[in-house]
Amino acid sequence: MTLTKTSPRTDSHIHRPIAATIAVVIREAHVLLVRRANPPDAGRWGFPGGKIETGETIHDAAVRELREETGINGEARRAFTAVDAFDHDERGFIRQHFVLIAVLCQWVSGEPIAGDDALEARWFRLEELDDEAIALSLDVAAVARQAAQFGREET
Repeated sequence: MTLTKTSPRTDSHIHRPIAATIAVVIREAHVLLVRRANPPDAGRWGFPGGKIETGETIHDAAVRELREETGINGEARRAFTAVDAFDHDERGFIRQHFVLIAVLCQWVSGEPIAGDDALEARWFRLEELDDEAIALSLDVAAVARQAAQFGREET
């Protein structure tokens, strides 16, 4: 069997996708992002998030990760989309596959302070996401705009 870079097998190990959440917080036309410290996408800006723990709901995981990575307290409103994130090894083979479930969260309190596995945390104007100089993880701008639309519809 020949392995390709998109093969779900790396060497002789088969990995299943890992369920994780991302907390998408929109506040006054700004979105909260963290600069990730760990793969996938180390050094890039993305949403606070992480793996769902056994027995934890998607909403609870999003709120927990939001607090751990940014110090922000939020309230989960709704899961609204999912995206794939792939961590590749130095040869380009998939090391891990994450399914990131986006949860729209309402800001309750706090100001962003990088914590846990975030290098930085801050608010970005939605328009800033079009700036190619900002190293965003895949789909961040599209997911942020979708969340902003849902937020407008809920008010």
